[in-house]
Amino acid sequence: MVERFFKGGGGSSSEKEREGITLLTGPPSCGKTSLLFQYALNLLSSNSNSDASYVVFICVRSRLQSHPPFLSQGIHPCSHLFRRIHIKYVDESDAVSLKKYFAAFHLLSPFPLAVIVDDFSLFFPLTHTYNNARGRDLAMLRVLALSHSALLHANKTSPCHLLFSDTHHHGDSPNLFISNTCLSSIFTVQAHASASFLLRNTLHIKGNDKPYNTTATYSIALQYLLLEQLSQFTCSV
Repeated sequence: MVERFFKGGGGSSSEKEREGITLLTGPPSCGKTSLLFQYALNLLSSNSNSDASYVVFICVRSRLQSHPPFLSQGIHPCSHLFRRIHIKYVDESDAVSLKKYFAAFHLLSPFPLAVIVDDFSLFFPLTHTYNNARGRDLAMLRVLALSHSALLHANKTSPCHLLFSDTHHHGDSPNLFISNTCLSSIFTVQAHASASFLLRNTLHIKGNDKPYNTTATYSIALQYLLLEQLSQFTCSV
């Protein structure tokens, strides 16, 4: 549900959805990091009775500092919920550290409510390490499979979400196209009229059928994440 990415959208999800990875993909500068932070805040807010609950946010330090997230109106930047977002900085192109994190995920106690990885493909540049697209895609698949195994293990103990974001340019397909076997939801951002964006779930989950889906129209204005409209459309099965 796209509502989870906006203030008051809640953080609950079905067991079927938690079995797979959620992907948020869209063009550059469409507010993906802002949507991810709001997703984390909603999740923490819905689990406010436990101070031990937390969310891990994995990103590149320079990217987060140069493009900080915009919050929804009414959310104070000093909210106590932000203390429960544990930011883990990973160097750009350092896929090895990402792989090691998920390989040791079973050692965490307690498990986080969610692990969010911002700009996943940023850790897999086409360089001497991955000198062709196929080698890069295989490396991404290995980390996806490892993270998915970590997610399934964590969910045996307590609910855990795994959310990745990725950037694609106009006319391109999302980079995390490789395999839908690990994905439970794909949320796609598209440019809309006049500095607005559309967010919708473009992956239909079998066994979790609903007669309709929801599209969100939002914008980034005056340094705020603004939800403009929610509209429903019939799902094609």
